[in-house]
Amino acid sequence: MNDSVLALGLAALLGLMIGSFLNVVIHRLPLMLQAQWDAPLGDAPQDASPFNLAVPRSHCPHCQHALAWHENMPLLSFLRLRGRCAHCQAPIGWRYPAIELVTSVLFMWAAAEHGLGLQALAWAGFSAALVALAAIDADTRLLPDAITQPLVWAGLIATSLGLTGIDLNEALWGAASGYLFLWTVYWLFKAVTGKEGMGQGDFKLLAALGAWLGWPALLSLILIASFSGVIGGLWLKWRGQLDDKGQLAFGPFLVVAGLWVMAFGPLPWILI
Repeated sequence: MNDSVLALGLAALLGLMIGSFLNVVIHRLPLMLQAQWDAPLGDAPQDASPFNLAVPRSHCPHCQHALAWHENMPLLSFLRLRGRCAHCQAPIGWRYPAIELVTSVLFMWAAAEHGLGLQALAWAGFSAALVALAAIDADTRLLPDAITQPLVWAGLIATSLGLTGIDLNEALWGAASGYLFLWTVYWLFKAVTGKEGMGQGDFKLLAALGAWLGWPALLSLILIASFSGVIGGLWLKWRGQLDDKGQLAFGPFLVVAGLWVMAFGPLPWILI
């Protein structure tokens, strides 16, 4: 078998497995954070069953049926069960296989672009973190520090090891400038309108993108995220899915921008 085909196959399989785990993270991490926030207020029950990324076992949200191993195979189980719970026949959300498939494609891109090695592993991890952040922010308007902050440090460390293809100074100033840019926008918007236009998680996410992609990519990142955000907002408004305040999460559009620049580079007509 051709080595490149084998690499793509291994990357696809690993991506499906990591995507399956990301579905757990996307669902459980916000609930775990909420439980931590409630605990000091005395709202968390003292006899609550353990709940983390490992326990309880994956189960159907409708009938609580614990999934057997053959019902929990990434993508394959969804296709075999025809998108329905084997126990109660309730529909399985389309996003579960979508997350697995998107993650698999991104892992395949990393292997095709960088071969099998640390560089591909670094970009695959970067992609996986972005997929999780986009879905969590779309659901909850949260960009958890548990993902964004390690992603900043991982970008700086990966750059120092020569895994990202950019200079360490570009990564360092990318992280600092990315954070400060949205921090400045946030306070200017608040000073003018008296409202908060975005969450602080967006600052940290752009800092992470800057750490991985370098400060010359920041303008492209902001323009792509803003343009895709406008398109996404108009589409949601047309479908009547915007909230009462007409707000939408910005994190998913930063993720779109980050993945675009990762794959295709900064916009060619931007000189910085």
